[in-house]
Amino acid sequence: MTQINITKESPSFWRASLNNPPVNVFGAQMIIEMRALLDAAEKDPELTVIVFESANPDYFIAHWDLADDLSSLADQPPPVTGQQPFVDVVVRLSKLPVVTISKIRGRARGAGSEFLLATDIRFASRERTLIGQFEMGAGSVPPGGGSPARLPRLVGRGRALEILVGAKDFDGDLAERYGYVNRAVPDAELDEFVTAFASRVASFDRGALAEIKGWVNAITLPDDNEFPPQSATFAARLGMPRYESWSAGAFAAGLQQSGDLEERLGTRSVEF
Repeated sequence: MTQINITKESPSFWRASLNNPPVNVFGAQMIIEMRALLDAAEKDPELTVIVFESANPDYFIAHWDLADDLSSLADQPPPVTGQQPFVDVVVRLSKLPVVTISKIRGRARGAGSEFLLATDIRFASRERTLIGQFEMGAGSVPPGGGSPARLPRLVGRGRALEILVGAKDFDGDLAERYGYVNRAVPDAELDEFVTAFASRVASFDRGALAEIKGWVNAITLPDDNEFPPQSATFAARLGMPRYESWSAGAFAAGLQQSGDLEERLGTRSVEF
């Protein structure tokens, strides 16, 4: 793997560090590697917990790779769930029979937000987290990974709409208050806190954990039929003049590169 580094702290506890410089966008190669991780996790009888973190302290996952046409997926096996490739990954992730934790430090917008919403538990750096769904400001909609389906179940209808249509960033404290993340932890304490929690979970019986997660899933996860219309709308929006104008201006201004635009995308997602 070139974009996901897996460290096995123990047979039951894995870390998956995301590393796609310069800003950790999520594209075809990340999909390929995430599929491999999911395949391994589904087959491992000892694994109980995976912590997802970023090698870049400024970007957990910036957003979807808006320059990637996914052509490199042409020779890959078809998605397991029958969904489009990114949705396939987040649906499988949400249903893994192990506990998944996002340790959020840096920015997670768009597909990055949808990825962390598909994990079971989200712990965020209080000082260094910015998360949100910026797509409305670009003339688009979320990329189909389920934020309109998952957010209302987490934060309620009104707050979900505020996040989705407001297209602004949420810092760690506000994300915690809304229920977007489980807990905001002082940045200096985040690593130790997450490791301690994950190590505790890793000591428990895998079968019991899988049973508990299955019961919670049955009540809280969206139906798989909710995703295709969202994915289709996202794909259609990418061909519309409003988005094309925004995209051209955004790439010219430094989209998907380290710098002011990506740092402040939640306040800059307007016409250029």
